[in-house]
Amino acid sequence: MSELTDLTAVQLVDGYRKGDFSPVDAVRAALRRAEEVQPAVNAFVRVEPEAALEQAEASAGRWRRGEPQGLVDGVPVSVKDLLLMRGGPTLRGSRTIRPEGAWEEDAPSVARLREHGAVFIGRTTTPEFGWKGVTDSPQSGVTRNPYDTSRTSGGSSGGSAVAVAVGAGPLSLGTDGGGSVRIPAAFCGIFALKPTYGRVPLYPASPFGTLSHVGPMTRDAADAALMMEVISGPDPRDWSQLGAVAEGFRAGLDGGVRGLRIAYSPSLGGQVAVRPAVAAAVRRAVECLAAQGAYVDEADPDFSEPVEAFHTLWFSGAARVVQHMSPAQRGLLDPGLREVCAQGARYSALDYLAAVDVRADLGRRMGHFHATHDLLVTPTLPITAFEAGAEVPKGSGHRRWTGWTPFTYPFNLTQQPAATVPCGVDEEGLPIGVQIVGPRHADAVVLRAAHTLYEAGVGHIAPPAVA
Repeated sequence: MSELTDLTAVQLVDGYRKGDFSPVDAVRAALRRAEEVQPAVNAFVRVEPEAALEQAEASAGRWRRGEPQGLVDGVPVSVKDLLLMRGGPTLRGSRTIRPEGAWEEDAPSVARLREHGAVFIGRTTTPEFGWKGVTDSPQSGVTRNPYDTSRTSGGSSGGSAVAVAVGAGPLSLGTDGGGSVRIPAAFCGIFALKPTYGRVPLYPASPFGTLSHVGPMTRDAADAALMMEVISGPDPRDWSQLGAVAEGFRAGLDGGVRGLRIAYSPSLGGQVAVRPAVAAAVRRAVECLAAQGAYVDEADPDFSEPVEAFHTLWFSGAARVVQHMSPAQRGLLDPGLREVCAQGARYSALDYLAAVDVRADLGRRMGHFHATHDLLVTPTLPITAFEAGAEVPKGSGHRRWTGWTPFTYPFNLTQQPAATVPCGVDEEGLPIGVQIVGPRHADAVVLRAAHTLYEAGVGHIAPPAVA
């Protein structure tokens, strides 16, 4: 049954419905893949085979009776170890969190998946408290890229990206505060969506405030649309949640891009140096959208790099995370996290409010931009995966991870939906991603454009070396 690890969630559900195989078959295959690849890539903090097989047996019984519990009944799912999941600790990549305790509460997105019958196979790795764009932590070590294990998986949802890429379950829950589902998805050759802020409820509230989104990490856009139908359900614990989407995310998925006005910005107006292989692959994806009937013109959004404002907001959030910690606990932290926490603690309330003003102006500018463009397309990242265990590429001159992620974090500031689709590989066989950004609330349009790329063959690349 090893071929089951190649199937999408949509294909698994279809197979369950037809009786071609059972959730027990699919979950056993996913667990086997997780066990096989874990020594090479370190995608999981914890795998729970007994609990997963118990859930799979229950799901199989429901399918035999013709009474599936929900849209993803029996589908193997993993969860980033930042999101609460009852029955076990959420360690957040940190040695400062004690695993003892009841751990009786699910995060909203986890609760919705549970209600729909998903089978949870394990918890995936994260940098400490999700603070950076690569995945290594004092608690769980380094997570490696399945295309080349000497390279980084990206982050902060690196474990989730790797789990999906290698076939250890087609669905994973990640979080994205500055690119954290899109960065690792691009590096590992999978799909990811950062939804409009509030579209997927979040609890407890992130210390990084309204920068942090919860999103699906999947084999393709159709799986993400399915997952969004589940996890976007309302939850009263999130005061900033958005109302339900009446039409859902799957209804218009096959509608194509004909007539859409798409802006292609290869370098944000010359602000970003993009590697030639990345630029060429992204351009081919844009040409595919044009061939499918979209009106494409090269146009850049009207903003200068807002990195200092982002740092003020992000580092202040990091400082808030550790505010209650003793000196002994702080000594256990990732040294890079200690640095940004110290910087964040030096900002004043006026500094923070000035960053909020920059954010508001950026949102206004993007609102005007989308008055004439339905979508914006950029590279997801200007580079491909670099050496594992480093926050920035050697010799890059960057001090922090934001230096090599200029296409991702601005759209956390603006709260817009943004997805990444694989669009090729570089000369070393490392995946390249193209980013599709929509105006706030246009998640379904972003998914439709991404699905068009998959249907045209652009989103399918060779499987990773460890697959």
